[in-house]
Amino acid sequence: MLDTAVDEARAGLAEGGIPIGAALYGPDGEVLGRGRNRRVQDGDPSLHAETSAFRDAGRRRGYARTTMVTTLSPCWYCSGLVRQFGIGRVVIGEARTFHGGHEWLAAHGVEIVLLDDPTCVRMMTDFIESNPVLWHEDIGE
Repeated sequence: MLDTAVDEARAGLAEGGIPIGAALYGPDGEVLGRGRNRRVQDGDPSLHAETSAFRDAGRRRGYARTTMVTTLSPCWYCSGLVRQFGIGRVVIGEARTFHGGHEWLAAHGVEIVLLDDPTCVRMMTDFIESNPVLWHEDIGE
């Protein structure tokens, strides 16, 4: 599942954006939606990877049995989206470069799987080193 999110992150980087990708999966493993951080490309500060994947999935009757896969620990905004719509599980590529709201999600009953994936860590570490101003804008510092 992480491969889909990594592909999205790489596509975002190739477009000049921030390399964060996500995908929403159904209970049977079907990709419901996929997306990437498009803040730079679209000039939309709310278009984070998880938000993009969620929007791409379209309306559902319920989200409890879905899994959000993301290359980076979700920020508070995206963590709120997970809680608001009751997404039951979040798989995270890495949380070294950014420690988002995943512990809060876990405390509220969301299953969290933290992979500490070296590809995700390297992609974000390289990006932050090369683009510190853009990175700090994205995370609100």
